[in-house]
Amino acid sequence: MYDSTCGAAASGQCGKSQREGDGPPTREPPPVPLERDYSGFDIVKATQYGAFSRVKELVEAGWDVNQPDHETVTLLHWAAINNRREIIEYLLSKGAAVDAVGGELQSTPLHWATRQGHLEATVLLVRAGADPTLRDAEGCASLHLAAQFGHTAVVAYLVARGVNPDAPDAGGMTPLMWAAWKVCSVDPARLLLTLGASTNPVDNSHGNTALHWAILARNTTAISTLILYGNANLDIPNLRGATPLAMLQAGADTLWVGSKVSDRVKEHALLSTRRSVFRRLTYDKKFRWWCVVGLPFIAFYVTGLVLDMDAVYLLKAFLLVCFYALLHFLSNALFDDELKNIFPLSVYLATKVWFYITWVVFIAPVVSGAATVGFFLFSVALWYTFLRSWRSDPGVITGTKPDKFRTIIELSESTRGGFDPARFCSACLVRRPLRSKHCSVCNRCVAKFDHHCPWVGNCIGAKNHRYFIGFLVCLLIMCAWMVWGGAQYVRQQCAAGSPAGGEAREEVAGGALRAALAALRCNAWLTWVMLNALFHLFWVTVLTSCQLYLVVCLGMTTNEQLNRARYRHFQARGGRSPFTRGPLNNCADFFECRLCGLLAPRRTDWAAAGLPDDALDALDAPDAPDAPDADTAPMLRAHHFV
Repeated sequence: MYDSTCGAAASGQCGKSQREGDGPPTREPPPVPLERDYSGFDIVKATQYGAFSRVKELVEAGWDVNQPDHETVTLLHWAAINNRREIIEYLLSKGAAVDAVGGELQSTPLHWATRQGHLEATVLLVRAGADPTLRDAEGCASLHLAAQFGHTAVVAYLVARGVNPDAPDAGGMTPLMWAAWKVCSVDPARLLLTLGASTNPVDNSHGNTALHWAILARNTTAISTLILYGNANLDIPNLRGATPLAMLQAGADTLWVGSKVSDRVKEHALLSTRRSVFRRLTYDKKFRWWCVVGLPFIAFYVTGLVLDMDAVYLLKAFLLVCFYALLHFLSNALFDDELKNIFPLSVYLATKVWFYITWVVFIAPVVSGAATVGFFLFSVALWYTFLRSWRSDPGVITGTKPDKFRTIIELSESTRGGFDPARFCSACLVRRPLRSKHCSVCNRCVAKFDHHCPWVGNCIGAKNHRYFIGFLVCLLIMCAWMVWGGAQYVRQQCAAGSPAGGEAREEVAGGALRAALAALRCNAWLTWVMLNALFHLFWVTVLTSCQLYLVVCLGMTTNEQLNRARYRHFQARGGRSPFTRGPLNNCADFFECRLCGLLAPRRTDWAAAGLPDDALDALDAPDAPDAPDADTAPMLRAHHFV
């Protein structure tokens, strides 16, 4: 502790020097902090202020560590509420009663520690044998207090140590109910749900579930968490006969709960009552899923038909505007956020199917058989890499409930940062490996996370990144092949079959716009397909170039490139990737190719627990080994990056 008078004098001198302009500031070291004199403190005050030497002096002089003060509070209570680790350990070693009851609420030291959210004190007391199921005068156990005050880390530790997440207090209130009633953040409600807490129990006084309490508190975050994450039952009535569904409908005008919750409530209300067939279909999950899959196929076909009509362009444009306005209305009425996430995948599938049909109907008759066979044989590689990117595991990090509990206990009792977000995912309850990230779309942690790709409907990570690169390359070649085939058709059929073939050739030579109009007059459907192929060719070329540049030249993922300022191992190297080994070695590591023994790829299990700092430094060294040997690999996997 710094002496106040010394600090004031120092600040006054600094201000005077700046006002008078006495030259550059001095580089004298700051004054040495003066140690406070605790010799006059009694043992209670010394415990509260963390004066360990004074506490030890008085105990060694004969003070009884279990002697309560005039408020019936013991020294262990005061040490716990102030999170005095050293004093807690000392008092316990001297025989302090870990479950001593004191204070107005007849609480134990563990009650005091959990109410304040002191994880360190909670760990020490639980390991010393404190009973977390004991209730205070208000009927609350330690878990209820931690949930009431939003102490997520303490909640996690107590449940991992065996406390029932659905244990009721004296009034029947569960920790989830207290969190829904008192806490306006996502956790600890989400954490309790992940740890197995049920949304169905009701309290003794009102018959309310956790969702009832969240609605009564107008806690929109808890409402969303319970409905979307916990699938809370909307039809359980309380003692007054009110269900959460009725309460949400009654407060719909004044309680903003977001589009996802509103859709879920409307869907449940419509499916549980007799309404029109159309209204019921709009909230039928299977029907809406088929709509999101089928609409791109229909939209592509109808657009081609309109363009192929024998009508003026102004009428065609009007019809297309009306058609896409109708599609916009239907998409807003039928699609929720989850379905909108798979819509790009449906667009991709529809586009490729119509590519194949167009090739067979129009292009195959005007090109060689070898070109058609090659087009479809190459499509096999495209579909293989697409399916592996779409359906394969990107490197999802999972764990059983015992594994999650073990991780929580290890991090809680660790001295290296506890539940640091860089080391622990509070949504998945797993240890975060190096280069991993929690995907908000899929709600899961992915090893060596690159990005979530809507075009394949999956995360791109450690286990499918190579297939994704292969998919992009195959798609690039296929689109170029499709453009070439369309150009062959236009060159042969439009010029030869048109009475004004020479004029058409002049128009093509006159500019890209006139060429497109000439092709549109010749075969509007094929022109529409070629425009789609050209558009795909453009964005796939850009995406492929960016992906290869990041992987080969920089040795980093898309997520790392966008967020490298947030990662310490990039900051320590000036934003440069510690994983790069030069273009050739990066390419060998990524594709696991040896090039006839000229390259030595380094294989790393990115889904493992991570790498310690010294191994990370070794990755950045120019003479780093290609891979850990059999003896060191288990050691590397057993550690985590901080």
